[in-house]
Amino acid sequence: MPINITMPALSPTMEEGNLSKWLVKEGDKVKSGDVIAEIETDKATMEVEAVDEGTVAKIVVPAGTESVKVNALIAILAADGEDVSAAAAGGGASAPKAEAAPAPKAEAAPAANAEIASPRVGNGVKENKGGAQRASGDDDPYPLAASPLARRLAREAGIDIRSVSGSGPHGRVIKRDIELFVVSGAAKAAPAAAPQAAPAGAPASAVAKGPSDEAVLKLFGEGSYELLPHDGMRKTIAARLTESTQTVPSYTISMDCEIDALLKLRAEINASAPVTKTEKGEVPAFKLSVNDFIIKAMALALRDVPMANASWTSTARVLHKNADVGVAVSIPDGLITPIVRKAETKTLSVISNEVKDLAKRARDKKLKPEEYQGGTTSVSNLGMYGVSSFTSIINLPQASIVSIGAGVEKPVVRNGKIEVGNVMTATFAFDHRVIDGALGAELASAFKRYIENPMAMLV
Repeated sequence: MPINITMPALSPTMEEGNLSKWLVKEGDKVKSGDVIAEIETDKATMEVEAVDEGTVAKIVVPAGTESVKVNALIAILAADGEDVSAAAAGGGASAPKAEAAPAPKAEAAPAANAEIASPRVGNGVKENKGGAQRASGDDDPYPLAASPLARRLAREAGIDIRSVSGSGPHGRVIKRDIELFVVSGAAKAAPAAAPQAAPAGAPASAVAKGPSDEAVLKLFGEGSYELLPHDGMRKTIAARLTESTQTVPSYTISMDCEIDALLKLRAEINASAPVTKTEKGEVPAFKLSVNDFIIKAMALALRDVPMANASWTSTARVLHKNADVGVAVSIPDGLITPIVRKAETKTLSVISNEVKDLAKRARDKKLKPEEYQGGTTSVSNLGMYGVSSFTSIINLPQASIVSIGAGVEKPVVRNGKIEVGNVMTATFAFDHRVIDGALGAELASAFKRYIENPMAMLV
């Protein structure tokens, strides 16, 4: 029988992707494990492997097609010994044409320590014929396929199961999907919940969705603008930051940190770095940045204040055993936060080289989902732009983020005398559900101690 190859879900939150390239053509023979295509998601480009052996009978979705829905038919494989022409004709209906990108809609935030799909995902399952249908009778309140256990867990947690992306066969929502959704803090009210009352005189739709696109464009003169359609990354950024600001009761703490000792130690370490001879000449084994010290200081502070190394769920706080520090990296028309895992256990030189590698692959859109999803805190540094201080939005499911401003010369008091010192402002944002004010202040103080006494990061 023909084998239908469908668009795989390369991460728990993926709903659609761009089929950027086919690495096979019709008539090619493939075996299990062969890389057959490249799929571009909102954050990265990943390879797709074949699961079954056979001959490519028909490529349904051509290379370069955008917004292909998960589980949509993309190709047909003829099994060994099967007539290729017959397989191409009987393998399934043609995939629907990619539609124009819809208006942004809320997506589930990435789950902490979630089981992430492999970046090279095999997909040879039969066409999903029931993913959008009811799994039981007409009285079923959830119009999609889901296991009975998943439905029960969703009801108990007050979750609208229609908001959950399924990772089971044919997109079926299973127990794990509900658990990850709860851990992410993205649970929505169940369908039966009464809608929140709108202010008197305001249409409910206007309160829920804001002004329409047409209403916004009417505010500007015709011909005075051009439209830049949202890509997948921009939609995801908008959805997750909106969710964070709407669901997290956050507060901020700022601290000025003297960095003269840090700058001196950084210069000494870089000057003593071993060199390696290459075709381009002698290259140092590492070159530490101020941001490398900041990542290490934040990781050690979380180690010293373990109650602040936590995430929120509706039933419990998730206390993390390691400090996995996300590092905000600016990429063309977007932002991504690759994660330095177990940063508290790594040397500054290892952190430095790892961050450079992650940042390069982030800009090339080559990160794997497990390299940017999860994490226990984040660092965002705009000091290189001359920004003195700012406040970042917490990246769910994390409960903290530190925003770093530029180091500037300021008058400081040392031993009763006013001197000129280099001072950097660190602004922390905390999820008050997880980290109370005193606990947040304790973490910020621990961070400041490491920044102002950087030798402690070396022992």
